Amino acid sequence: MPQEFVIIRPCHTIEEFEEMVELEFRVWGFGERDVVPSQMYVVASKIGGQIFGAFVAGKLAGFVLAYPGIRDGKLYLHSHMAAVLPEFRDLGIGRKLKLAQRDDAITRGISLIEWTFDPLQSRNAYFNLCRLGVVVRRYLLDAYGSTSSPLHAGLPTDRLVAEWYVDSQRVKEVLSGREPPRGDSIQRVHIAIKDDSPEEMLAIQQAVRTHFQQLFANGYTATWFEREPAGGTYVLERSASRT
Repeated sequence: MPQEFVIIRPCHTIEEFEEMVELEFRVWGFGERDVVPSQMYVVASKIGGQIFGAFVAGKLAGFVLAYPGIRDGKLYLHSHMAAVLPEFRDLGIGRKLKLAQRDDAITRGISLIEWTFDPLQSRNAYFNLCRLGVVVRRYLLDAYGSTSSPLHAGLPTDRLVAEWYVDSQRVKEVLSGREPPRGDSIQRVHIAIKDDSPEEMLAIQQAVRTHFQQLFANGYTATWFEREPAGGTYVLERSASRT
């Protein structure tokens, strides 16, 4: 199906929000205790958040949900959920939804959107760093506690924090299909991840956790991701600017 059949638009109704809750069940396999209820979509829509839906032939195929936040006196958006149904994942819907968030943020004078992602998921790492242009400098230990989703494989929900400075030169370069300039190679280090069997994932997570924590504590920032057949490698630079 051609990408032009995908329509991205803001959503406002209870009926649309209930459809998004159904997508939560289908995408993550959550139990009742872990889903974000439709009331919280209503809250986001009333307090300056973002709720965009992706529609294919009138059917909800994906969505993003973000809430406004304040840190150090500055307004930003926290993108809490982004979901696309498996049968629609070859249409570029995820990127279209993020670009809708970006356009809306720029229009409203908001320079930063943040979200969390699993450091062991190479597909997400590549998408965030190389397709959107985020930078990463924070690692959260077991951010959400245990969940009912089989996708989380019973692991602690460790997360990296993506910082998307939506109108920065870095982001503009990446969205134009260009790799932003790298810093001095002497100040560059790498963290490798690999797709592995579930029984080995806890040990891998613990090693990756320690490596990220040490490097972030020493002023490094993750700026890129190099894909490999069975995983990939994060590129971190000490001298990377915030944006």
